[in-house]
Amino acid sequence: MPEGHTIHRLARDCAERFAGRDLAVSSPQGKFADGAALLDGSVLTGTDAHGKHLFLGFGPLGWVHIHLGLYGTFRFGASPREAGTGAGHPRGAGSQDASPEDALPDGEPARVPPPPVGQVRLRLATRPGKTPDAPPETLYWADLRGPTRCELLTEPEKEAVSERLGPDPLRAASDPDAAWARISRSRTSVAALLMDQKVVAGVGNVYRAEVLFRHGIDPYRAGRDLDRSEWEALWADLVALMHEGVRNNRIDTVRDEHTPEAMGRPPRVDDHGGEVYVYRRAQQPCHLCGSEVRTAELAGRNLFWCPSCQQS
Repeated sequence: MPEGHTIHRLARDCAERFAGRDLAVSSPQGKFADGAALLDGSVLTGTDAHGKHLFLGFGPLGWVHIHLGLYGTFRFGASPREAGTGAGHPRGAGSQDASPEDALPDGEPARVPPPPVGQVRLRLATRPGKTPDAPPETLYWADLRGPTRCELLTEPEKEAVSERLGPDPLRAASDPDAAWARISRSRTSVAALLMDQKVVAGVGNVYRAEVLFRHGIDPYRAGRDLDRSEWEALWADLVALMHEGVRNNRIDTVRDEHTPEAMGRPPRVDDHGGEVYVYRRAQQPCHLCGSEVRTAELAGRNLFWCPSCQQS
């Protein structure tokens, strides 16, 4: 499941491509047909993200609420293709730029989005200018497939979704004390609490495993056994790591002294990308102490940790 940094990146990417522009809104699959018909021809007025929830604002018409879940993707295209495709808009979980097929056979760029492929729940597309002799403009589109949720909400309904979520390290107004109030009196393991979106919004399996390793905390330690200073350090680290994830469109958690170049080790090869300490490294040696990284199931998700480095 995409973690919070991916959703905040999608909010930024949607704003860059679509904000302030008339949009063609459709639901090729048909499951969002009523909402798409209402929004078709309207202007995207803003975007927002809270944890793993993406919101696309259409003024008085409301907000499209999207939760990608385990299988959802939100992929972008452009025509003519954006200069330096893959550089200005890095590829990553949930977003992708146009492919070479978006050009016509004679090499001239297509001026309309290609036909939707697969089960596209929602398509957003900018409309071409109305002046025939105007220079070609970049047209953008985005296809949403397989989300857990895609619905049109009113402003109060959007606020109700956010009220059910914990503080988000990527939202400037988030109050970590709200999470601490729950963590500090809980007998639940800190590893499970970090994955509870009502406690902390946006943290997923990767950031959970990595931030606990970076602070040497036993994932099975009860929340109420954490010190306030330990929680403040965890929160500050999540803020920094997740903002870096938004910038780079991938998760990197190793400190400078532990990069492959610094340690003379091979880089990580994994579909999830990014350099990490323990995530998906079960039975491999810890980068710091050489002990075998362990894995176990916790609350339906795989947990990864180093038993030697995480004893506190």
